Amino acid sequence: LRIGRCKVNMRSDVSPSTISEFLDRVLLDVQRPARYVGGEYNSQVKNWTPEKMKVALAFPDIYDLGMSNLGLAILYELVNQRDDMLAERVYLPWMDMEELLRREGLPLYSLETRHPLNAFDVLGITLPYEQLYTNVLHLLELGGIPLKSIDRLQGAYPIVVAGGHAVYNPEPMADFIDVFLVGEGEEALVEIVAKVQTWKQRCENGSDSEPGPEERLSLLRELSRLEGVYVPQFYSVDYHPDGRVREVRATDDCASLPVLKRIVKKLPPPITKFIVPSVDVVHNRAAIEIMRGCTRGCRFCHAGMVTRPVRERSVEEITEAVGEMIASTGFEELALLSLSSSDFRNISPLVDAISEKYGHLNLNISLPSL
Repeated sequence: LRIGRCKVNMRSDVSPSTISEFLDRVLLDVQRPARYVGGEYNSQVKNWTPEKMKVALAFPDIYDLGMSNLGLAILYELVNQRDDMLAERVYLPWMDMEELLRREGLPLYSLETRHPLNAFDVLGITLPYEQLYTNVLHLLELGGIPLKSIDRLQGAYPIVVAGGHAVYNPEPMADFIDVFLVGEGEEALVEIVAKVQTWKQRCENGSDSEPGPEERLSLLRELSRLEGVYVPQFYSVDYHPDGRVREVRATDDCASLPVLKRIVKKLPPPITKFIVPSVDVVHNRAAIEIMRGCTRGCRFCHAGMVTRPVRERSVEEITEAVGEMIASTGFEELALLSLSSSDFRNISPLVDAISEKYGHLNLNISLPSL
């Protein structure tokens, strides 16, 4: 965590053209400049118009790691399918680029249109594992967004939403996140953005000034009523001396207790138009989730417990999606993803079907979880 190492106040008058001019000057001075320019094949650049809700989807690590995250790719596709919303990607810079941003007083920006992070309506942060906690604080600071949720009640800051496996225990990050989405996000994220959209329109119709703390709290109350949503602002948590949670109490009528995880009853159609990175990344391949959940019930395995029930895709759906993926990306490797791919009931017919239909393309099939 490098917060405060060379802290510089971020300029508030930053436009996409300012950031583009900055990139023209510095790209030859940083490692892997393609991390910072966007423009990849299949990336979606939508018009930044007032009526659209602007969603920044952030993976709090460098481009090389974040581009391989399937969850972020799914949410990017789902939000951009809506005419009244747009989603853009944000990753943390490597140290050389960070130094240049700080030197110029420029905030972290999105790859698609190069808008500053603090110009978005919603900031959705993917938290797949706990080691990214401190990176989230780094992301907020570089984006010119106050670290603590309570400090964002006054001002036109994005609603900060965090989801992923690491938020099933949200308390370590409770002071810094406005809204936790516990469970599966395909339906819930769009619902959250739609709630923010309605609230924003109501505020704009009612006043010319930016919303104050009471208006923002009213939005958080509306969001807390959604299934799977935990808003720390409306709960009180007591701890044992060793740090374990002793008791959680709701402090507002809007807050449900317990907060139940969000479940997608039927897996949505798999995405097939993956963004093709301009540089090599950790997992440079097409990926399809063939099954969600696990039947084994290993007590040490967090993912196997929280992703229940098991939901499988059909061999036909997967095979058809593979063809679309190959045609729209050109990837030569396909990953059949799940918590335990060998437990997929039709794994042998699936591999046979893919090999028979696409074997002439020299497609490599990987089963990452066995």
